[in-house]
Amino acid sequence: EHTPLTLVCQSDGKRAVDLTKSNPKLKDNKVLGLVAKCDVAMSVTILNSSFRLRPLCRLHVIQQHLMSSQAGPEAEVLLERVGNAGVITLNRPKALNALNLSMIRCVYPQLKAWEKDRDTGMVIIKGAGGKAFCAGGDIRAVTEAGKSGDSLAQDFFREEYILNNAIGTYPKPYVALIDGITMGGGVGLSVHGRFRVATEKTVFAMPETAIVHNQVFLASVAGLFPDVGGGYFLPRLQGKLGLFLALTGFRLKGRDVQRAGVASHFVESQKLPALENDLVVLKSPSAEDVAGVLSSYQTQSSLDEEKPFVLSEHMDKINRLFEASSVEEIKLKLKQDGSSFALKQLETLSKMSPTSLKMTFRQLQAGATMTLQDVLVMEYRLCQACMTGRDFYEGVRAVLIDKDQNPKWKPSVLEEVTDECLDGCFKSLGDHDLRL
Repeated sequence: EHTPLTLVCQSDGKRAVDLTKSNPKLKDNKVLGLVAKCDVAMSVTILNSSFRLRPLCRLHVIQQHLMSSQAGPEAEVLLERVGNAGVITLNRPKALNALNLSMIRCVYPQLKAWEKDRDTGMVIIKGAGGKAFCAGGDIRAVTEAGKSGDSLAQDFFREEYILNNAIGTYPKPYVALIDGITMGGGVGLSVHGRFRVATEKTVFAMPETAIVHNQVFLASVAGLFPDVGGGYFLPRLQGKLGLFLALTGFRLKGRDVQRAGVASHFVESQKLPALENDLVVLKSPSAEDVAGVLSSYQTQSSLDEEKPFVLSEHMDKINRLFEASSVEEIKLKLKQDGSSFALKQLETLSKMSPTSLKMTFRQLQAGATMTLQDVLVMEYRLCQACMTGRDFYEGVRAVLIDKDQNPKWKPSVLEEVTDECLDGCFKSLGDHDLRL
C-alpha cells in the first residue's frame, strides 16, 4: 500500500525527493524533513502519489509546506512559502499581470490559509516580468459578461473587493513590491496593505485602469470610476491630491508615488531581490521589524532623491481649484484660473464621461468619512450600475474595439447628469449587496 511519492522541482522538472517502497513506515513529518533539505525558494509539486497518510488531509498539509503552486510555473499566480514568508507572484507578464477572476480565486484562499499558519510570518506580493506589478483588470472579459448577462460581471467585482478587504484587514505584515505599472486592480492588491514599496519603475494612476492585450486606458475614458477602495484611500491623501488623481487620471512615477503617500517606501528596483531575501528570513516579524528592513533599504536608495515632487509647484492650485461642491464648479474654476496647468486639466476633464466624473466626485466625498468596508460596499453598487449603464460599453468600444478614441457619452454634458440618476447608482442592491 506504500507506493512512491515523487516530488518534482517545477523550475527544471528534475526529481527533488523520491520516497519509495523501501520506506514503508515513513511518516509525513519525515516527508517534510526531506523536503526542507531542498532549496527554500524552489517551487515543488506533488507529481503522483497514492502514499497513504492518515487522515487524508495530511496530504494537503504537505502541499502547503511544499510551497506549491498547483498548476506549475505557467500558472497565472505562483504561491510559495519562502523562508518564513508566503510569497505571491502575479504571473501573467505578457498581459502585464492583469488581474482576472481565476487569479483572485487563487490568491484569496491562500491569504486566509497563511493568516492561520503559525509558520508564515508575513506575506510578500510581487509581479513577474519586470514591467508591471499589476496593470489592472481584464476589462474585455467583464464587458462581454455584462453584455450577455453572465454572472462574471458580478462575481469578478464581488470577489475582487472581498480580496481588497482581506488585504486591508490582514493581521500579519503584508508587503507589496509595486515594481512597474501599478494601476486599477493592481492598486487594490497593494494600497490597502501595510507596506507598499515603489521603485523608479513604478507607474501609478487612478481612476481604475485596465490592460487588454497590453493596452492601458483610463476608466473615466471608459465610463468607470476609481474602484478597489479608491473611495477610501484617495480622499486621505494630502489636500485635494486624491480628488485630482481620481478625476484626471494623472500618473505618478517612481519616487513620486511615495511622496504622494500611495507607497510607504521607495527602494531601487535592483535592490528588490536582496530586500526580499532579508525579509523572508525574519522570524515571527512584527510590523516594526519589517519597517526597519524597508527603511534601511530606502536609506540606501538615493536615485532621484534630489528631484522635487512632480506636483509640488502645482499643489496650491490643486488644493484651491479642486476645493468645490461639484465637478461643474471645478471646471469653472479651472477655466477662470487660465494657467497652462489649469487649462490642461480642463481639457482632460472634457474628454471624460460626465456620469463617471460626477459618480467619482460623490464617491470620494462620501468615502472620506467611511470605513474601507463601507466604501467597498458602495463601490460594488457603483460598478453594478456601470454594468447596466451605457457609458462603460461605449468607452470600451471607443478605446479597445473600434479604437477611434471618440466615445459618445450619454448624457454628453455634466448638467444633464441628474442627482436622481446618481442616487440610483448609489442605491442599495438589497440581497445582492456586497457582504464582507
